[in-house]
Amino acid sequence: MGTTEKLRRITMTPAALRILEAAARLFYERGIHAVGVDLIASEAGVTKKTLYDRFGSKEQIVVEYLADRDERWRAFLTQRLDAAQPEPLARVLAVFDASLAWSQKNSFKGCSMVNAHAEISDASHPAHPIIIGQKEWMLALFISLARGIASDQADHLGRTLMLLHEGALVAHGLNIFPDPISHARDQAQVLLTATGNTTTRR
Repeated sequence: MGTTEKLRRITMTPAALRILEAAARLFYERGIHAVGVDLIASEAGVTKKTLYDRFGSKEQIVVEYLADRDERWRAFLTQRLDAAQPEPLARVLAVFDASLAWSQKNSFKGCSMVNAHAEISDASHPAHPIIIGQKEWMLALFISLARGIASDQADHLGRTLMLLHEGALVAHGLNIFPDPISHARDQAQVLLTATGNTTTRR
């Protein structure tokens, strides 16, 4: 998990899982700051004392919420990449396909990490490393995948792919125009095909 390995995590009891499930839904739908522990406890069917006994603080619930989303996203994407065709271009496009599938099922309001960062910009917050860690992981992934297309341009291409991908996630959450992730995928394919052709002619 990269930077998230250093985070304090709790052992999930059945009550803690109910609390986390309620908190995750509320945080994503309404925002982290807008949701208080009273509402989380009520939605989870537990007392506020049970909530604090299990998590200790609202901050720890936020940590568990974001860490769980991060773990599930990485596992989902890794599975999609493992099933993708081995060609470098196909593997890059598989990332966009995975994001589209994930967003349609789990992220109708956009990327949970981007949304959380709008509320948690303070680097001292215990959940901040999870947000930044996921985006650093995605950038490293794009650079690694780009290396198979043009090794001498991998850093530049990886950053460009990251911008396409993250911009698409934001546009998806804002619902400004239809299917921004597929549009970003198409632009990534145009960029990488042209780059690959240029590299081949050298």
